[in-house]
Order: sequence, then C-alpha cells, then structure tokens
Amino acid sequence: MTSTPRIPADPAWRTRVSATIVGLAILWPALVFSEFKPWILFDMQSLTAAGRFLSDFLTPAHSPEFLLMVLRETWQTVAIATAGLTLALLGAIPATLIVTERLSISRLGSGRMRLGARLLRQSVRWILVLLRSVPELVWALLFVRVVGLGPTAGVLAIALTYCGMLGKVYAEILESSDAHATDSLLVNGSGRLPALLYGALPESASELVSYTVYRWECAIRGSAVMGFVGAGGLGQRMDESTRMMAGGEVSTMLIMFVVLVALADVVSKLLRRRLG
Repeated sequence: MTSTPRIPADPAWRTRVSATIVGLAILWPALVFSEFKPWILFDMQSLTAAGRFLSDFLTPAHSPEFLLMVLRETWQTVAIATAGLTLALLGAIPATLIVTERLSISRLGSGRMRLGARLLRQSVRWILVLLRSVPELVWALLFVRVVGLGPTAGVLAIALTYCGMLGKVYAEILESSDAHATDSLLVNGSGRLPALLYGALPESASELVSYTVYRWECAIRGSAVMGFVGAGGLGQRMDESTRMMAGGEVSTMLIMFVVLVALADVVSKLLRRRLG
C-alpha cells in the first residue's frame, strides 16, 4: 500500500497572514473616514438610474445640431488648451534660462555661482514650485470667481500650472544633456540665449518637443475637467449632459476626447520623427 506524499507546509504563511492583518488594520480606518459605501451601488433606485444611463450611453447622440455643437465646443477646448500652453511657454522659457545651472555665466572659471545669481535662481525655483503645486482645477475655481464663467478662466489656470511644470522639466532635460557645447559657447563669450539655442537645444530638442506636446495633450484633458467648474469648452457641455443623465450625449463627447488625444499622439510622433 503506497502512502500519499505529504505536502510540505508553506514556511511563509505566518508572514502572509500577518501582512494581511496589518493591511486590513490600515485600510479599515481609511474606508471608515472616507465614508466608502459600495452597497449604495446595489440600491434599486441607483441600479435603475445606472441602467438607463448605460443604455443611452451605448447609443451615441448623432443629430446634426448636436454634432455641430460638439465640434464648436471641441474647437473651443483645443483653443483653451493651446492658448493656455502658449502663455505657459512665455513664462517657462525665461524661467528655464534662469534656473538651469548649466547656463549660468557666473559659475565659469571657479565653478561657483555668485550669491546674487544663486538667490535669483532659488527664488524662481520656488515660484515654479508654487505654480505647479496648485492644481489647474483650483486655479480655474479662483479665476471663475474673478473673471466669471467662460474660457478665460481656463486659459489662465492652464497657463499658471503648466508654466511651473514646463519650467521645471525643461531645466531638468537641459541639465541632463551634454555640457561640452554649452560650456564652450559660454567660455568664448556667448550669451545665455545663444548657448541655449546652439549648445543645449540641438541635443535636447526631440525630448523637449515630445514633453511639450504631451503637456498640450494634458492641457486638452485639463480644459475638459475645468469645464465642470464653468471654465468653458466641451467639459461644460458634458457637465450639463451628465446632470440631465443624457448618456448618448456624454458618449459622443467622450469619443471626441479620445479622437483629440489620438491626434495629439500622432502630432507628437511626427514632430519627434522630424527632429530625430
């Protein structure tokens, strides 16, 4: 009579059980304080409303008048994102020239920057930190109170937040590039802007353009979200359709957002290929 081989016990079962208990002990208070109540989803009234919304959602609205409105609001959304990003670039490029240590003229020779240059650089860095620390949605809420409902609030919100983001990342990209060409230009009397354009930029152009187009894509999505607080664009129309539980209209607008993001990705690839 052959005996059944004994399956060895898992030597780590105590560790796994202990980790599970600790995880639940940490997660449970978070669920309580966040008032997470998933059983509300299974309420009959909620299920009926969700089923009706999903039923409409699977049939996108396609009337000529509605599609014309979607195209008009889509163009406004793209305009908000583009105008906001352009204003952000107007602030981010000078900030990049200041905060990038590789473009510092005062460090030449000794390798140390003068006190005034160091203080200016640190002050601009803190300004960029402040700008990008406040989400564009919060800026939009503030500007809606100041300038009223409409695209202006969205443009200003994107400009401030993305100025901080672009200035920081541009400086990091330039810092990681080869310093030989930039240092050679600065040593031979070149200004900071020519050193950027002819020294650091040729090597980093592809990465800079790729990140800029990515931020433009993010700005399009951000302008849609800001529309929910009255900053104009397609997001504001989506908010109205969502409040009316018009699933078909929401579906059409979401399809348009997917098309916009896909087009931004195509533009990014074309630009990188042309520069690469």
